[in-house]
Amino acid sequence: MRFRQVHLDFHTSEAIGRIGSRFSKEQFQSMLREGRVDSITVFSKCHHGWAYHPSKANETHPELTFDLLGAMIGAAHEIDVNVPVYISAGLDEKVTRRHPEWLIRGKNESTTWAKDFMTPGYHRLCMNTPYLDVLVAQIEEVAQNYDADGIFLDIVGVVPCYCQSCVAAIRAEGGDPRDDDAMLNLWERTYANYAARTNEAVHKHKPGLPVFHNGGHIRRGRRDLAHFNTHLELESLPTGGWGYDHFPLSARYAQTLGLDYLGMTGKFHTSWGEFGGYKHPNALRYETALSIANGARCSIGDQLHPEGLMDEATYALIGAAYSELEAKEAWCSGVKAFSDIALLSNEALHPNTDEAHGSTSGKSDTGAVRMLLEGKFLFDVVDLEADFGAYKVLILPDHVRIDGPLQGKIAAFLQGGGKLLASGESGLRLDGGPGSDGKDAGAGAASGTGTRAAAASAQSRPDASSVDTAAALGGFAWDLGASHVGPSAYKPSFFRPEFSIAGLPAASFVTYADAQEVELANGGLSLGARENSYFNRDIFTFCSHQHTPSTGQQAGPGITEGRDGIYIAWNVFEDYASKGSLALKETVVYALNRLLPEKTLTTSLPAQGIVTLQKQEEQDRWVQHLLYAAPVTRGENIQIIEDLTPIRNTAVTVRADRPVQAAYLAPSGEPLPFEQADGVVGYVVPEFTCHAMVVLQF
Repeated sequence: MRFRQVHLDFHTSEAIGRIGSRFSKEQFQSMLREGRVDSITVFSKCHHGWAYHPSKANETHPELTFDLLGAMIGAAHEIDVNVPVYISAGLDEKVTRRHPEWLIRGKNESTTWAKDFMTPGYHRLCMNTPYLDVLVAQIEEVAQNYDADGIFLDIVGVVPCYCQSCVAAIRAEGGDPRDDDAMLNLWERTYANYAARTNEAVHKHKPGLPVFHNGGHIRRGRRDLAHFNTHLELESLPTGGWGYDHFPLSARYAQTLGLDYLGMTGKFHTSWGEFGGYKHPNALRYETALSIANGARCSIGDQLHPEGLMDEATYALIGAAYSELEAKEAWCSGVKAFSDIALLSNEALHPNTDEAHGSTSGKSDTGAVRMLLEGKFLFDVVDLEADFGAYKVLILPDHVRIDGPLQGKIAAFLQGGGKLLASGESGLRLDGGPGSDGKDAGAGAASGTGTRAAAASAQSRPDASSVDTAAALGGFAWDLGASHVGPSAYKPSFFRPEFSIAGLPAASFVTYADAQEVELANGGLSLGARENSYFNRDIFTFCSHQHTPSTGQQAGPGITEGRDGIYIAWNVFEDYASKGSLALKETVVYALNRLLPEKTLTTSLPAQGIVTLQKQEEQDRWVQHLLYAAPVTRGENIQIIEDLTPIRNTAVTVRADRPVQAAYLAPSGEPLPFEQADGVVGYVVPEFTCHAMVVLQF
């Protein structure tokens, strides 16, 4: 898979004339050279449903007079540029108008995407209808007739549908369309059948040709879905709704799956479908560097003008980023990431949730990744199939309740010397699970009280109903220095740490997320206290503009440490994603530093900076990446990178398992002075802008 790719959209209405009339092989090639592009995904069929080549399986765009697809493939191959081919799978507006019975329907029989007759836009099609036969024929035609370097199928996934085909199918099996589980099973089988048939349509003609099925998001915990693909393309346009947090979260999971992957951003100021919008060149410099720092290749989205003329400004913009990337490629291929920490994804624990464009299953994963990036930790995002034993610390963020299989897997991790960081409900057994009576289940279980005292204390709380959820939880599955009492009824509540936050004197820090009440157990150590407010905000009991202050009285521990790790009583990661409190981040960083006394990497890089460490085993070297940019919000929640500030005198230490023979900056080759003692290599990067790579050669 090549490093410097472009994804060229072309969704063009039949109401526009002169389609492709200004296409020129020479101009097309000139723009690819200007952009330093080595692979460009071009189009067979667009969302409007038209083919851009002669077709028996489809209909050629009525305003196109020649084989545009063939011309692009020929022009690109002539200058050694790969050409995967795009086929719109889930959207086909031409078919929609002719076969509305093939559309995906909600429970109320509404369509998806365009919601009503007055809303312009596309309608999504169900793969459990004869439309799949139409699509498969279109794919086969391209695979047979064109020298494509891959097939990209768009707008697909496991999608809820109550069209008459789906309703009839479930009833024919003896099922009930009102049964959510039965319908979910049908939708899963529908997607699996779609993927099998479309992959076969390609591979029976061209075995091994790359195929990717794009749903806008790689769903953590669904390795079965990921492996329908030959590789992964992580669609993540920061200005297009994904933001700058999404790609690191997606990439840190993708790097654990054993598939090649690329990061897909866009040249657009906003997102897909924008003509005349341009990102600042510095943003693309940063986004492409972010991809290679996370072990990915790069793809930049563009959109061709209906008349077929490539946009000069776009390829000057892309070329500015890709000329830097081209010089760095030798140090970015065949890499494997170093990671001290595994973040067990909440999304991975709920793999059957509905697919949504660019979505996550909640804020906890996002908040955790942001803290880990800002804290300069090396980490992976993992699912239940991951080898926990490959890490030193496992984070259970906010909502990771423990069932029997997970308890056994984490027990083995702990027995191997690993440590846990758990927050909120995480680490608590599901009711009825192994050891939920508080007895040791062979996993270092604390003799917690489970839901003890929850009912007895309900009358003293402002919201007694909030303790009802405690019945669903048992005690802690491991010794985190605490026993569980029940959910706290106070929101917000306060944390008074026994360590310094941002150099401030002792203080009570407000925490807005839900909290749990715990007591010290098994000789556990308290690292800070939980304090309640006077009362929750209500029509008859409110104070000031937001909430009452802390009573100043300890209401139990807020952070505890036991034999197996550290527990934080609040949903701190969810809270950080919403509020971004410095106190929350520093609390988590403090806890992780206690659990990781010998981190693989430390650095003085400022908070917005990102560090990674990649191993190139064939070259017997490690490549350490430093990145820095500070996105700002412009307009209505559009994150922009414009200025790139030079960063000076960045100190780094890396734990190495053998003597380093040389250190240098890549791609310049400039030697970098370093010291090595007691297995730690130390160096200072004098200055860099946007991205630096330090190579440690063994």
